[in-house]
Amino acid sequence: MLKFYKTIDGHIQRLDREEPGCWVMAVHPTEQELQYMQMSMNLDRDFLSASLDEEELSRTEKEEDQTFIVVDVPYQVEKDEENDEENSAVAFTTIPLGIIITDQYFVTISSKQSELLDNLAAGMVRGAQTKMHTRFLLTILLRIAQRFLLHLKMIDRIATSMESQMHSSMKNEALIQLMGLQKSLVYISTSLRANEATLKRISRGNLVTLYEDDEDLMQDVLIEIHQAMEMSEIYTNILTSTMDAYASIISNNLNIVMKVMTSVTILMTIPNMVFGYYGMNVEGLQIPVWWFPVLVSLVLVLAAAAILAKFKMFK
Repeated sequence: MLKFYKTIDGHIQRLDREEPGCWVMAVHPTEQELQYMQMSMNLDRDFLSASLDEEELSRTEKEEDQTFIVVDVPYQVEKDEENDEENSAVAFTTIPLGIIITDQYFVTISSKQSELLDNLAAGMVRGAQTKMHTRFLLTILLRIAQRFLLHLKMIDRIATSMESQMHSSMKNEALIQLMGLQKSLVYISTSLRANEATLKRISRGNLVTLYEDDEDLMQDVLIEIHQAMEMSEIYTNILTSTMDAYASIISNNLNIVMKVMTSVTILMTIPNMVFGYYGMNVEGLQIPVWWFPVLVSLVLVLAAAAILAKFKMFK
């Protein structure tokens, strides 16, 4: 899907087709749309293909009059997208966003719909100027960093909710969801580190021209990225500690259950031994009457129970 936008009289408006100074937003483009961008806008086909590769790492590249930038964007996985059972617990991940900057166009390509770009297209971001490519790029990068912070706060709230549930009952679903959040934090942390490296290359001014007015915005982007990285590290450590603590609790609970079951098994074994002895088909057994083995079993069971209780084997 191709959409064209341009800032006119301070507001982003949608166009019918591309024109100089516009923003081209491509979301999961078809082969025909890719060929159209390649032929009509003279965009490098390798750049277009790399933007749609979900395994593409954050990087920068410059080819003649085209600047190519790939950054990772946080993405919340919907329930109907969880087709793989192995990844069904992953709530948040990242997807690559390709940005191609030419003299005439500012192009973004992504494989999935992004709320971040939708808000930008809807005019919800103040001061967005599609003609000012550097400023528009930094605006998008700032929104990406802020989106990372938002998703990290959502992960923290979900983890806190799961911890509250696990205080009352240890369920596999809660543990699986915590594992999914932990995996989500790994994806986010990795993407943040890659984005930081990309931002540092952009800040040198070799890829795009950085004007004096853009310096403050660039610093804001770097600050937001660093804050997101610190939050991600903190939440990862907290979640790892929480998982380790609950794993120890579950192991301890299992040990208690096994201890109680072993104690009960010992008590049940005593009557079997006594009645087995009196059940032998031989002569000369002591007091061969039915109530004697019952009495002996009862006395031995009570004595064994007292000893086990003394050593707290039933707690």
